[in-house]
Amino acid sequence: MNLLKMAAAASALAITMAAAPAASAGECPAGQAGVNALADAATMPSRVTDDVIASIDLGQGYGVPGRNLRMRRLVVEPGGVVPLHSHAERPANIYIVTGEITEYASTCQVGVTHRAGEVIAEQGQLSHWWRNNSRRRAVLISADIPPPAGNAQGGM
Repeated sequence: MNLLKMAAAASALAITMAAAPAASAGECPAGQAGVNALADAATMPSRVTDDVIASIDLGQGYGVPGRNLRMRRLVVEPGGVVPLHSHAERPANIYIVTGEITEYASTCQVGVTHRAGEVIAEQGQLSHWWRNNSRRRAVLISADIPPPAGNAQGGM
């Protein structure tokens, strides 16, 4: 193939790729969405540190007594686990600072890997757990509103 034909083929490929819908990073792949009973879910934390780095009492001037807006830093070592938990009473946004981590959710049949720079909104009836399947530490920042003290869903 001569240089001109190679350039034309490369241009056609680039145009085709640009026009094709991109798969969204960090989302359940097409055809894999559905109920996942999470029968093999991890139920105990492993190789993870979870530090609260800031907290705001939402009862003080915000009209939500007994609730806090908290920010946490989670460091998940290779092979580490954030165990099964629900977001029915605890909305959260997770920002992946470094590394990558795989989420196993009640709404997807396969694990979904999230990478540095991604943000994941967790809410509603979502239940899930996370595992660091990589060889590198993953650092996450979590901003959430945990349920009032004493509620079993207030964990990770």
